[in-house]
Amino acid sequence: MGITKDTVKYVAHLARIDLKPKELEKLSHQLRDILKFIDKLKEADVKEVQPTSHILPLKNVFREDAARKSLSSGKALENAPRKEGNFFGVPKVIE
Repeated sequence: MGITKDTVKYVAHLARIDLKPKELEKLSHQLRDILKFIDKLKEADVKEVQPTSHILPLKNVFREDAARKSLSSGKALENAPRKEGNFFGVPKVIE
């Protein structure tokens, strides 16, 4: 399947992209090159290659999610510049 300037122009129109003639020429050429490369990839013998989503083995580095004791509200508010009851006091941002 080849990419023509008309194809690129049509797709650009659908995407509401206004291409100048020079950009149209450049994109048409680049898309033809991409398709040629894809055709070249299709020639590769991959019968012995297992499908994979990643080239390296992945290992989960996160710890197990376990509940544990957290700070009390009094301890969390110890260094707060302003407190309002058991909450941090912040400046009003909506008038």
